[in-house]
Amino acid sequence: MSQTQFAAGATIHIHRHDLPDGLDLGPVVAVDTETMGLDPRRDRLCLVQLSAGDNSAHLVQIVPPALGGRGADCPNLKRLLEHPGVTKLFHFARFDLAMLHHALGVTTAPVICTKIASKLVRTYTDRHGLKDLCRDLVGIEISKQQQTSDWGSAELSPEQCAYAASDVLHLHAIWARLEALLVREGRRELADACYRFLPARAKLDLLGFEDPDIFSHR
Repeated sequence: MSQTQFAAGATIHIHRHDLPDGLDLGPVVAVDTETMGLDPRRDRLCLVQLSAGDNSAHLVQIVPPALGGRGADCPNLKRLLEHPGVTKLFHFARFDLAMLHHALGVTTAPVICTKIASKLVRTYTDRHGLKDLCRDLVGIEISKQQQTSDWGSAELSPEQCAYAASDVLHLHAIWARLEALLVREGRRELADACYRFLPARAKLDLLGFEDPDIFSHR
């Protein structure tokens, strides 16, 4: 089952359980998740958002079997997340990769993270949130009002759908600006090395190595 909504000029497709067969989102796909909380080991994955950067978003509701859903039975979504020829574009990939691995059993790769890119080249500011990047790099104001709403609800509100879509609709444009800055500052190769490490970093988090950090001196 899928539905289509329209919000602020964008097209939002809502899918229950999985992406539809045959959907091609191109070589670079923006991805985000919505969850019941911020602990991937405790809180369940509720929604996966994807965009090809074409002003449309696909929202996949992940419903556990106990609530009448299929849980991790989403072969089209998992195939895309693991596809070596498709780059997955995130903001703060570390959390999303851990959540996707724990909930769906996938190692999402290859990846790009706009938060890491911003921290590598926008060293003149401490504002690296998605809302900041949307405003500072592409001149778009997004609302974070629905961030802490109930994403486990069987029916998402239009406001929730618009919020979830906004988290992926602008990532391609943001990455284009950040990639140019990485090249200009000679840090693109360093960024790529960070991105290659992210799946391992996410697995370390799931094993409890977030604190203590095995890379710290203490």
